[in-house]
Amino acid sequence: MEDEIWATLHRHLKSIFERDSKTYVDTTGEDLSLYEWWVTPHRQDGLDFHTFMIEHSWAGSGDYRYDLLEPRLQLYGDTAIVSYTFMLSRAKPEGGVEHRTHNESRVLIKREGAWQIVHVHKSPAWQAPFEPK
Repeated sequence: MEDEIWATLHRHLKSIFERDSKTYVDTTGEDLSLYEWWVTPHRQDGLDFHTFMIEHSWAGSGDYRYDLLEPRLQLYGDTAIVSYTFMLSRAKPEGGVEHRTHNESRVLIKREGAWQIVHVHKSPAWQAPFEPK
């Protein structure tokens, strides 16, 4: 079962960077909720925002890889929580490589025999100030 969860997560993540909105929708619950601190300080609900972003290549294109640092899986029946530091490495057009990291938690549930992501929470991978400036 753990292998199924990680395989679903990797299919989901790859779909974002490879502009595959069909796989994204297949691996994501329609009742998705998420927090992406760099987009807005508010919760986003549903698939529409992200399918729009995927179809318009918000994640860029070209040569990339991602790594999940310190991955952890917590399994509670048909509910799973995965957490890790997400590190994205991209080849820059002018040469060299750039890296970006942030922390993620994703909640998956098993529906009709398949795992789907239903909640995502992202946070900076550095110490944020306690008070907003």
